[in-house]
Amino acid sequence: MTRHSALIVDDERIARSELEYLLRDHPEFEITGQAASVSEAAKCIETLKPELLFLDVQMPGASGFELFERVHIDAWVIFVTAYEEFALRAFEVNALDYLTKPVRPQRLRLALDRFLHRIRTEAPPIGLTMSDSVLLTIDRRPRFVKVESIDCILAEGDYSRVICAGRSLGMVLKSMKEWEKVLPENHFCRIQRSAIVNCEHVARLEPHESGGYLVHMRNVEPPLIMSRRCARQFRSRFAV
Repeated sequence: MTRHSALIVDDERIARSELEYLLRDHPEFEITGQAASVSEAAKCIETLKPELLFLDVQMPGASGFELFERVHIDAWVIFVTAYEEFALRAFEVNALDYLTKPVRPQRLRLALDRFLHRIRTEAPPIGLTMSDSVLLTIDRRPRFVKVESIDCILAEGDYSRVICAGRSLGMVLKSMKEWEKVLPENHFCRIQRSAIVNCEHVARLEPHESGGYLVHMRNVEPPLIMSRRCARQFRSRFAV
């Protein structure tokens, strides 16, 4: 049986012990290390190179998210938190899932199954919902962004610019194709090669001489142009 290495990062010894106890029912996973702080975790990741990382969010001194600024992480990440507001599916940091404390055995099994499915099938990224928050590294700093708050995403070379409430949050190293794979397809639409819009934030469409549309956003000026090809797909998809 193949065993997958796991690292537990939590400042509370009792929380680490409880998770270790629950993982005993899953012999396909081996805990190769534990860390009580972000600095300890960074050292463990560099030496142990775990496949799976259980990461507490709120820890004294530095939050779990700051770990991504200190060390390169190849492991899949399952966040562990006592706070529902940190619920997310953060493809930017290879996050598979989040567990709320106290961790329930059934919920842990679901998260572990997600890990096993991902590595066995190389499944595509887990899709986001409008109520999700996504953790993005914007201008080299991690921050939460509510999916429903995104006005549009604009391509700029290998990067994309995220626009919320009419202003740019900064640049993200993500392509339009990567965004399309995870954004809720019933709410977001690719309107041209370099733009994806949140349809909930569209004020109106105006026919354009190119055969497409001028897309007037509630918070974004000037209006964006929907290409003729995308307009055909848009009309078919939304029965316009």
